[in-house]
Amino acid sequence: MNAAPPKPVERRLPSEEARELLALTRELVDRELRPRAAEDEAAGRFPREVFRTLGQAGLLSLPYPQEYGGGEQPYEVYLQVLEELAAGWLAVGLGVSVHTLSCHALAGFGTEEQRKRWLPGMLGGTQLGAYCLSEPQSGSDAAALRTRADQAADGSGDYLVHGTKAWITHGGQADFYSAIVRTGEDGPHGISCLLIPGDAPKLSAAPPEHKMGMNSSPTAQLHFDGVPVAADRLIGEQGQGFQIALAALDSGRLGIAACAIGVAQSALDLAVEYARNRRQFGRPIADFQGLSFMLADMATQIEAGRALYLAAARRRDEGLAFSKEAAMAKLFCTDTAMRVTTDAVQVLGGYGYTQDFPAERFMREAKVLQIVEGTNQIQRLVIGRHLTRG
Repeated sequence: MNAAPPKPVERRLPSEEARELLALTRELVDRELRPRAAEDEAAGRFPREVFRTLGQAGLLSLPYPQEYGGGEQPYEVYLQVLEELAAGWLAVGLGVSVHTLSCHALAGFGTEEQRKRWLPGMLGGTQLGAYCLSEPQSGSDAAALRTRADQAADGSGDYLVHGTKAWITHGGQADFYSAIVRTGEDGPHGISCLLIPGDAPKLSAAPPEHKMGMNSSPTAQLHFDGVPVAADRLIGEQGQGFQIALAALDSGRLGIAACAIGVAQSALDLAVEYARNRRQFGRPIADFQGLSFMLADMATQIEAGRALYLAAARRRDEGLAFSKEAAMAKLFCTDTAMRVTTDAVQVLGGYGYTQDFPAERFMREAKVLQIVEGTNQIQRLVIGRHLTRG
């Protein structure tokens, strides 16, 4: 059975428009996401039509400028929408985060001509994007990537891309890929960014990975077997790709943090509801101190994580450096999601270990959030370097 819809969490929102946006998101979650999440996860069905519904509602373009078809919402608001989506169905919340990440390179580093040409379509609600950085032998060490984009011999300046990207969310389903590829020497200075159409010739996807969770979100390798890419699809300068990738990841990590808090909140709501109704020794188990203290710790961790990601978002909105804060938010919020979902299974006891309740699904889903967008070990390295550099 599914968890009861949670009571809305009190939010600090900067405008009436933002409040209406969050109310619309909750309505869509209750109507379109939560009722089908468990069944589609069990069947491994990718809910492409759900993303079209969200696109029609304007939820696939929230943090980007209106002149290109975006919602022009502060990141503080966008992340709270993302949290609500992930609370209803993580595969959808994370999918929206990935789509937003895939638009970042063009929006932040593209020329005005490139933005006007491609960004409205990418933000229009009918397209879905993917972000291609990791490779089979290049994960945390992103500067070691080997997928190459060599310029064609005809002197046109166009590229031919060879190599394999791995762990690509929406791999084989996306309409476009923001791909980080090697165009020069080894190391970070030989890396560039290309915007590659999803239907490009000689681009293919492997069968989706078999995962412990997030089964309705396809994760697949992409094979580039001499994929032709026009020269005008180079985003930024040649050799600027590593900088573009890191800038995108800072924002993407905030998206993962918000998704993590959404999953944790749903797990807590389920645990509280169960503890109120489950009776042992003549009273609700919520009355027992050992369990009520566990719920209190879960709630406190969630509120702390939410405050942390929102504080980082406000720095981003104000144009301040936020790389360290994004790493802190991603680290703390995803570790919190893992703890809270594990504790939710414990609160439900034997029922928590069955698929009759979504607690076990929340726990399986939370695990991946400690890995994507840079493992939590990498986040600690990022934070440590910020603290110790001069």
